[in-house]
Amino acid sequence: MKLPTICPKFEKAISLLSQRWTALIIYQLLTGPRRFNEIQTSIGISGKVLSDRLKDLESQDIIKREVIPETPVIIEYSLTEKGQSMESILREIENWSQAWIKPEFEALED
Repeated sequence: MKLPTICPKFEKAISLLSQRWTALIIYQLLTGPRRFNEIQTSIGISGKVLSDRLKDLESQDIIKREVIPETPVIIEYSLTEKGQSMESILREIENWSQAWIKPEFEALED
């Protein structure tokens, strides 16, 4: 019996989304541009890890980094068209989690 093969593109997409913090960073940017500290505070990630993830996502054309020349300089991150196209996927995961994942305090009671 021949096992079904996994499409390399699908495998790469799953690998990307399963990297720690990636989906949460993209999810935070669905509502619009955010500054580094806003992202960091909202998901509780270390500055170094966030910086590394943002650079990686930028290199893959999922997010864009915009430098606003003010004093002090403002740097905002937002989704590219490629990043925005992930919204439906993340919203479906959100819907699934609302239906099937118990909040931690409920899980502790079981």
